[in-house]
Amino acid sequence: MMLVSKLSIGAEAPDFELPSSLLGENGKPGYKIRLSDFRGKKHVVLAFFPLAFSPVCSQEHRDLMHQLGDFNSLHAQILGISVDSSWALAAFAKTFNIDYPMLSDFHPKGAVARAYDLFLEELGITARATVIVGKDGLLKYIKIEQIPDPRSNTLILQALRQLTD
Repeated sequence: MMLVSKLSIGAEAPDFELPSSLLGENGKPGYKIRLSDFRGKKHVVLAFFPLAFSPVCSQEHRDLMHQLGDFNSLHAQILGISVDSSWALAAFAKTFNIDYPMLSDFHPKGAVARAYDLFLEELGITARATVIVGKDGLLKYIKIEQIPDPRSNTLILQALRQLTD
């Protein structure tokens, strides 16, 4: 199944606020993160993924962490997004030592993925996709992978380098 987002490069990125794997004031996962809070400060790499703890997703996030310094040097914030709960994502982040926020698109299920045209309705999960939102809040890069195929950090970093040139 080939998925194509209806969003286009140069369009304004749909804003959202989601609970995350980060601890809130109550000491529980669910600290809210809003995309627009990064506007004017950092590029944002939205790493949509199907499910925490699945083999490809687990390896992808280990790989992203391995290259986190490269992303940081390009003024980019990575945000992982899946339909898992903030509790599951906190456990996922802890297990794999993930230092960037993992966002829960749990309820209403897939609402943000739907806004980005990346929800796989028949499977009830998010597509494996990478979206780069520039500091200006506009869509700069959209790449959708087949579920079993991992994303390419090399391509993502190339796209980020073009934004900083």
